[in-house]
Amino acid sequence: MTTLIFLLLSGIPAALTVTHSLKYFYTASSGVPSFPSYVSVGFVNDVQISYCDSNINKNIPKQDWMNNVSSEHPNYWEEETLTCREKQKIFKKNINIAKQRFNHTGVHVFQQMYGCEWDDETGEVRGYDQIGYDGEDLIILDPWTHQWIAPKPQADITIQKWDHDRNALELEKSYLTQTCAEWLQKYVNYGRSSMMRTDLPSVSFLQKSPSSVVSCLATGFYPNRAEMFWRKDGKEIHDGVDKGEILPNNDGTFQMSVYINLSSVPPEDWPKYECVFQLSGVNADVIHRPEKRRILTNKCK
Repeated sequence: MTTLIFLLLSGIPAALTVTHSLKYFYTASSGVPSFPSYVSVGFVNDVQISYCDSNINKNIPKQDWMNNVSSEHPNYWEEETLTCREKQKIFKKNINIAKQRFNHTGVHVFQQMYGCEWDDETGEVRGYDQIGYDGEDLIILDPWTHQWIAPKPQADITIQKWDHDRNALELEKSYLTQTCAEWLQKYVNYGRSSMMRTDLPSVSFLQKSPSSVVSCLATGFYPNRAEMFWRKDGKEIHDGVDKGEILPNNDGTFQMSVYINLSSVPPEDWPKYECVFQLSGVNADVIHRPEKRRILTNKCK
């Protein structure tokens, strides 16, 4: 949902080293058994910082360093709890309106992603506000024109009303381009020692069968600003290569995989290939060659 601009420096995407993000995800559900009717979570640089739902009715920190906010803002968590409770009421109303507009009953989900990105080198700030219903975009705020866009006709009534409320639009613009960035800078400073660390990954290879693709898996790295690719004879290759997304691990670190088809490559030529991992903030590459003895397989012995 975000667009990143890449600049090359020492072979890694340097722009990623100075771009920070603050994101809030709000979710209201209807008819989902054993699941809270409302959940809100906050993330700084994709690290979860807060959590609230309709069962606990309290906003709580998810990182130890987030408790430091109280030293500067003593009522921070009490205010965040009040905000959570107010949003529950708003989202309960919104999901009911959406169900009426779509003529729906039963299980449905109404979501909002709200926040900003801040480049601590250039000072550039970009805010975003996106609302979805049942996994599809419903209302989007254009980050450049600050006008509402309705991908679904069921939202036309709402954006016509919002576009004519100039005061609300100015408040939205002010928060997304100023207030959001100010809080993001505070959070980054509070969690700098934790979020600015670098953890290199462990790397392994997996091949399900002798004719299947070879997967190079890097796991346990931090932060999630990383690149991974295959190269042959020192040159990056793209043919027959697929790259997976960066995924979170349960311990707060991340993993990613890059796949290559070596089925037509003679075994004696495999040493010419290298799996390369590059982590933002670390100058040295992590390089591994897919030696046959190192490849894990599901093949029965």
